[in-house]
Amino acid sequence: MKKDFLNFQAQTTPHPLLEEVVEAKGSYIYTSDGKAHLDFVAGVSACGLGHQHPAVIKAIKNQLDKYMHVMVYGEYALAPAVKYCKLLAENLPPTLQSTYLVNSGTEAIDGAMKLARRVTGRTQIIAAKNAYHGNSYGALSLMDYKERTTPFEPLVGDITHIEFNNPACFSVITKNTAAVILETIQGGAGFILPQKDYLINIKKRCEEVGALLILDEIQPGFGRTGKLFGFEHFGITPDIVVIGKAMASGLPCGAFISSYELMNTLSHQPKLGHITTFGGNPVIASAALATLKFLLESQLIEQSLVKEQLFRSLLNHPLITEIRGKGLMLALIFNTEEQANQLVLKAKEEGLILFWLLFEKKAVRISPPLNISNEEIKKGCQLIIQILNQFN
Repeated sequence: MKKDFLNFQAQTTPHPLLEEVVEAKGSYIYTSDGKAHLDFVAGVSACGLGHQHPAVIKAIKNQLDKYMHVMVYGEYALAPAVKYCKLLAENLPPTLQSTYLVNSGTEAIDGAMKLARRVTGRTQIIAAKNAYHGNSYGALSLMDYKERTTPFEPLVGDITHIEFNNPACFSVITKNTAAVILETIQGGAGFILPQKDYLINIKKRCEEVGALLILDEIQPGFGRTGKLFGFEHFGITPDIVVIGKAMASGLPCGAFISSYELMNTLSHQPKLGHITTFGGNPVIASAALATLKFLLESQLIEQSLVKEQLFRSLLNHPLITEIRGKGLMLALIFNTEEQANQLVLKAKEEGLILFWLLFEKKAVRISPPLNISNEEIKKGCQLIIQILNQFN
């Protein structure tokens, strides 16, 4: 299997982790060598309810017995998708009521960029330095990391970059700006939270010049930070919010959400202003609906903040210089890239799944399932401390 994986499936790096998965359940992934791996990553935040959550599996099976794909997005009224969009609207501010379902967070970013340009009639889009919004041409164009973007140029034009958390950059936002797009919490840059009133003030600046504020909630969304969406911590409502990852408990899903008035501009002049074949797929929408219902009916969202404190209390070690993030979106920061790298690799050998961040090489990601138990947290943190104690 591993040989075929390397020979026939396109690779993203020269050195994949190469575990052969045979089963995943709860907070554990099981591999062909008989090992159980405690999952502190949750599919890079995609499996918010862990693996094979019963409510999600039941919803998927029920829908499979009815119908799967029947028509391209937006032509037929499919109950799982309609119910999901309605439930989202009921739990979002009133200006975020219209949801366009797509296949991934990256596709949703592209849709949000198109919507902003369509609504404003402007072209400039402002993004943050060290931002990561995905790898399609639109999303990649928002990245300022030349090592990653130069091989694929020319990218989408009229993109300007500002420093995250720096109010001195607000003057760059002008009446030529269609939108400012930010991650509510910067992910690849090291789980960096917006400073006090930063998002409030950048929203005010957008309103002054008629630009839209787009917030990327692909990682912080769906309860990971102790609120359903991360922006709820910061006293603002974006004009467009982009979601993905944890939407459907591991099935591919994304969406961008705005007011009805904004979103409706994609339906005419031209028609099919944005279109997707499989967005709103009824099986995936059923999984998304079951996921959202469970989150809203349980205490998992609120418990994310309690579990954060448990992680912070247990991960006290001289080599850990800082723990960034909020809720169950945490990053351990080390003095060197080598320390972070060795922790991830050694933990893999010991049966604990950790992972890297894209830009901050001295960071180790901790983003477990929201329903991870306190006992599992203690077990994994104890192993991390044991590994760090072995470092020179």
